[in-house]
Amino acid sequence: MAKLMFIHMLGYPTHFGQMECLKLIAASGFPEKRIGYLGLTLLLDERQEVLMLVTNSLKQDLNHSNQFIVGLALCALGNICSAEMARDLAPEVERLLQTRDPNTKKKAALCSIRIVRKVPDLAENFMGSAASLLKEKHHGVLISVVQLCTELCKASREALEYLRKHSVEGLVRILRDVSNSSYAPEYDIAGITDPFLHIRVLRLMRTLGQGDADCSEHVNDILAQVATKTESNKNAGNAILYECVETIMGIEATSGLRVLAINILGRFLSNRDNNIRYVALNMLMKAMAVDTLAVQRHRVTILECVKDADVSIRKRALELVYLLVNDTNVKPLTKELVDYLEVSDDDFKEDLTAKICSIVEKFSQDKLWYLDQMFKVLTLF
Repeated sequence: MAKLMFIHMLGYPTHFGQMECLKLIAASGFPEKRIGYLGLTLLLDERQEVLMLVTNSLKQDLNHSNQFIVGLALCALGNICSAEMARDLAPEVERLLQTRDPNTKKKAALCSIRIVRKVPDLAENFMGSAASLLKEKHHGVLISVVQLCTELCKASREALEYLRKHSVEGLVRILRDVSNSSYAPEYDIAGITDPFLHIRVLRLMRTLGQGDADCSEHVNDILAQVATKTESNKNAGNAILYECVETIMGIEATSGLRVLAINILGRFLSNRDNNIRYVALNMLMKAMAVDTLAVQRHRVTILECVKDADVSIRKRALELVYLLVNDTNVKPLTKELVDYLEVSDDDFKEDLTAKICSIVEKFSQDKLWYLDQMFKVLTLF
């Protein structure tokens, strides 16, 4: 069977070996089942009719006394589950969410995500278990359950409302604990405790708080704490800060919290990493719809990005400057852009000229100024 899987990875047809996978899965020993389930996930997918023959074996293994065999069945089901299998095996997976073993709970939560994606109607079956598992201490279980909660919110309006009522306090506690926790070598990345859990929780908070003032009010304080306490000199810290900004902008946050988020993006613009500056510019463009005045405070830094060596940053910064222009600042901003047009490279001149002409056309305050700017552009282009 192992040789057959190798042949399959080389691109040769192996459909004739599918039934052998089912025979190995039906065997009683762990080694046979392991190879059988590995073959099942490689050689078959959810569209294969023969897959329905394995449903009974999966059901038996999900109820097995050996936790490792249960884990094999959950992994396979999470990878190749079809809608029919999801309906048949959802009760077993739901029961395994309440087991004592953290590895089994983690795999059951990940398997539940696949089930909910295949059959959104089953989302209501997992709401209670998902909310109760947010009290867990094991980070692997928490990451899986938080992702399950996020998927439930997308799949069902009823699940979204239920989790808004029953999970917000738990999420705040998780984020506070992980932010304030002391050094833990098994979760530490560059001095930050489990940034992956931070980010998953922040994303779920954004989903729950979007359009809900009460839920947003509950998470405002912890978001402010994360935004102010997280170190920005490491990539892991910057990832958390960016996700925190996304969450603040996505919920019904207070104006002070939004200003704090935009100031974080302003700091990102001074970072040496081009990727960080690029995502900051992208996020500032979204923030223009929320708080234009707070973005305007970083106008000088944004203008510097227009002169950056990286072409992607230049283009994104130019688009943001175009959004920043109004009747009050049109003349100084236009002067800055025209001055840069003189020294910019040929590849960028076309985009820069188009934006300057559009700004002048849109905000021209008198004909003399309009003609003066147009002549300058024509002279320099």
